[in-house]
Amino acid sequence: MQVLFGLINPVPVPSQLPYTLVKSPFITDSALSSVIEQERPRCLSVSQVTYGSGTSADLVTPRHLRMGDVVQMHFTTVDYVIFAVLLVASAGIGLFYAFSGGRQRTTQEFLMADRSMSCLPVSLSLLATFQSAVAILGAPSEVYTFGTQYWFLGCSYFLGLLIPAHVFIPVFYRLRLSSAYEYLELRFNKTVRVCGTVTFIFQMVIYMGVVLYAPALALNAVTGFDLWGAVLAMGLVCTLYTALGGLKAVIWTDVFQTVVMFAGQLAVIVVGTSQAGGIGQVWSKAKNGSRIAGLDLNPDPLERHTFWTLAVGGVFLMLALYGVNQAQVQRYLSSRSEKEAVMSCYVVFPCQQVVLCLGCLMGLVMFARYGEDSPLDKGYVKTNDQMVLYFVMDVFRDLPGLSGLFVACLFSGALSTISSAFNSLATVTMEDLIKPYFPAMAESRATLLSKGLALAYGLVCLAMAYIASLMGSVLQAAFSIFGMVGGPLLGLFCLGMFFPWANSTGAVIGLIAGLAMAFWVGIGSFVMRMSSSSGPLLNTTVAPVFENTTLVPFLNATINKPRPTGVEALYSLSYMWYSAHNSTTVVIVGLLVSLLTGPMKESQLTPGTVFPVLGTLLFFLPERYKEKLCCRTSLAPKLRERSPYRKSMEAPNGSALFKEEELEDSGVPPNDQAKRSSLVPVAGLQETAL
Repeated sequence: MQVLFGLINPVPVPSQLPYTLVKSPFITDSALSSVIEQERPRCLSVSQVTYGSGTSADLVTPRHLRMGDVVQMHFTTVDYVIFAVLLVASAGIGLFYAFSGGRQRTTQEFLMADRSMSCLPVSLSLLATFQSAVAILGAPSEVYTFGTQYWFLGCSYFLGLLIPAHVFIPVFYRLRLSSAYEYLELRFNKTVRVCGTVTFIFQMVIYMGVVLYAPALALNAVTGFDLWGAVLAMGLVCTLYTALGGLKAVIWTDVFQTVVMFAGQLAVIVVGTSQAGGIGQVWSKAKNGSRIAGLDLNPDPLERHTFWTLAVGGVFLMLALYGVNQAQVQRYLSSRSEKEAVMSCYVVFPCQQVVLCLGCLMGLVMFARYGEDSPLDKGYVKTNDQMVLYFVMDVFRDLPGLSGLFVACLFSGALSTISSAFNSLATVTMEDLIKPYFPAMAESRATLLSKGLALAYGLVCLAMAYIASLMGSVLQAAFSIFGMVGGPLLGLFCLGMFFPWANSTGAVIGLIAGLAMAFWVGIGSFVMRMSSSSGPLLNTTVAPVFENTTLVPFLNATINKPRPTGVEALYSLSYMWYSAHNSTTVVIVGLLVSLLTGPMKESQLTPGTVFPVLGTLLFFLPERYKEKLCCRTSLAPKLRERSPYRKSMEAPNGSALFKEEELEDSGVPPNDQAKRSSLVPVAGLQETAL
């Protein structure tokens, strides 16, 4: 008879003696001997056992260890089949769009889904893009450890999605862009565009390998699931359907993977709640364990989670994600009309709330099962993300197939994130770094090159996953880089969109200052936290919020520590404020440099690149002051939804040859040819201005 030791507490009492003891990989010989010595005074019996390695030791069966079942941490055939179905279905969707419709023969179809997507798939794709495997594992462990204070992050979703819907989307969509960084050239110049593009590529290349490797590592540590088999399977399948099917395949696989994510999380919550005695018991145990948090209105920005850090600081995190990130902007621009793009933001709002509630509920169910005696504290797992997987395997130990469903849920999150990264990287590389220098490139060659770029970035992702496996403790710093870069990019777009007198010099210097501030504070805090031994480090491979916006090392417990001062206070700033802090740095430095080097005049601005917020706020000023402050700028005219006839009137690169219909609703009189001619080039600037 074999008994697996070290996976759950309590340890089962064997009914047959002697037996072979098979240790968990997390339990060393010395640790087992220590447990035996500690429990010997309270033992019921001492038995001679044989380790799997062939050595012998005394096994003690303490009185309090009579209850409990053996948790077999392995997958059944059904689990593997479910995981394989996920990969096959994802690849099948990519192949379907590779050989149907326009067969991805133009860059507009491959990179922009022919600007024909409806609201529902776009909104679910927006949700899936940054609901990664790391977030699926991180949110429950956050709630299990610290309580439901994290739920107040949902308050930031209101402004975090309303502002992109009514500010960023109208500007981007009416300019008919393919890349968000095209906007930077229209607003500033080519140098700013290249700086933004290179920053984004650096951000995503570092990040995508880690987001693929980290969940596979956690799964391997808990279940023995083959590490590189999972990494290679996901990486190659994702590269296949992204390179063949283009953005349409990415969006529709995101829809499928979102359904799988919801199904996996719901299954864990339903079964776990049932085993805990119902939702009433879960809530009662969580309340007795002080895991139900109230409204904390502490304004201290050094506090890790308060209402203000989550609800206000979270707005800037959401703007960095849903306002200016290329992966999301590309989905807005793929919508068939501006109205559909705006509606996708409204639809994703309740979906985000549901995802947040599911993560919080899973954390509460975990607490109802384990209480304060967590598997992490017992040493059965090493990190919080492993604890969530441990919990899932424990809950589903007698239900074959459901463990595989959760793993499919987990890797659906990883697939949706890295496929979006591949496609957005291919888009910005093609539109921002290649097309401007090769404007005469044939459409067929440009499409083939775009597919090659998607394939190349897929292979780079696998290489980055291998590098991540060698990084060790530096792995947490790789996650931090994503959060460090997101804030300055948000500040760069806000500088151009809301401050019409900002110039290109101010934009470049502001971006550099923001990145310098982000890396200074981020690395300084990382070093300070790693060198401090005052509190236990939480898992540093899981971020409890969207992982591309957080500085993971800031998840350390800082209870009963004196308030830091000086530079240490800056290093101790809550990670939720980092996007706000870094983007504000870009705006302030950019404005100061612009004023010193000569602010832009209204006549120098490209029409439609500035959102008229200042004109609205300063409506009471006389016209001469509004002119000096560039407060008379307006948005480009709203474009009408394209009919099939008008789509046929477009050039192969997607630029409209027939734009008169788009001007009919602009409110410009037909006889005002000067103003009408100033509006027509707005939609075609990507072809002419370069």
